[in-house]
Amino acid sequence: MTRRVFRRAILVSLLLLGAAGAASYTVKAGDTLYSVARANETTVAELTRLNRLAGTALKVGQVLTLPGGTPAAAPSTPAPSNSVTLTPPAPSAGTSSLQGVTVRVPASLKMGDGFTLRLSGTRAGQATVRFPSEVGEDVRRPNEVLKPIGAAGEFLVTGRVVLGKTTPVVYEVRVGGDLVRGQIPVMGLDQPIQHLNLPASVTNKLQDPARAAEEAAVEKAYARRTPQVWSRPFAPALATARGTSSGFGQPRTYLAGGPVAYHYGTDYPAPTGTSVLAINDGTVVLAGKYPVRGGLVVIDHGAGVVSMYFHQSRVLAKVGQKVTRGQKIGEVGTTGLSAGPHLHLEVRVRGEATSPAGWMNRLWPR
Repeated sequence: MTRRVFRRAILVSLLLLGAAGAASYTVKAGDTLYSVARANETTVAELTRLNRLAGTALKVGQVLTLPGGTPAAAPSTPAPSNSVTLTPPAPSAGTSSLQGVTVRVPASLKMGDGFTLRLSGTRAGQATVRFPSEVGEDVRRPNEVLKPIGAAGEFLVTGRVVLGKTTPVVYEVRVGGDLVRGQIPVMGLDQPIQHLNLPASVTNKLQDPARAAEEAAVEKAYARRTPQVWSRPFAPALATARGTSSGFGQPRTYLAGGPVAYHYGTDYPAPTGTSVLAINDGTVVLAGKYPVRGGLVVIDHGAGVVSMYFHQSRVLAKVGQKVTRGQKIGEVGTTGLSAGPHLHLEVRVRGEATSPAGWMNRLWPR
């Protein structure tokens, strides 16, 4: 690219930024498209689309348009992680040559965490991932074969740590005939048991004959495997939150002397009628009134991720509706198994509950 053409490209970018109000980032030495995307909570695919890039190569001084309103941030040192590199085996009959795939995982996890396993390299997109430690655990579709999501040599797979698990997460990454296996230590949440002792008028809803149909409907939502549709970080479901009344993963009893169960979401107290907002783009796959979850909306965001909004007084979303981050989908209430007005929010990964806090203001959990 000549200096004149390069200056013209920068000028066009600046004009576009001025018109759209979007942020920008100026490429520095050592930057990669992936590092810029990660630092600014977006994706390589989104940067490629916004900037009409023909490839992944960047030039120092190049100005990149960022998704609308995203603060421009310089790539920083990533959080502590374990990494292992798959190196090419010696050529031999029946062995596929591997050009090098680096697998990065969190250094440790807590039960109930959502997390990402990141793969980079020329053949990263050809990998498959499994979590064999799920076999024998109370999870849906244990050890499912997963295809990484991404582009331009940077891919990821989202994992989940089931509540109650404190044994290590074991992962396997396979490319052709080559396999790497590793594990991630898991810690407990160390939360006291919460004794709710709800009145019979509330707990009787657990015996409602319509509950079986409710459970079947949500299981169908958990089983969806659709392409990722979001490109911006996840946002809160309430515009103004007043803290939480019951945290994610809290062990609790509903009746005196009753069995202990985990709380699969986070409760946000708010006045009845407060707007409930979609935490990210997606498709509404469930919307209605149910015995336990009350006024319920379920949004499929793709990539095995769904968000769920319980106990609403009014459900405004419709099944099949495409919603965007921050769009009103209903209003806070105290319907279903609820003793006061609040929003119960869940974020599920392939059917298993993960901490909503781990998704907020992030494109992916850590």
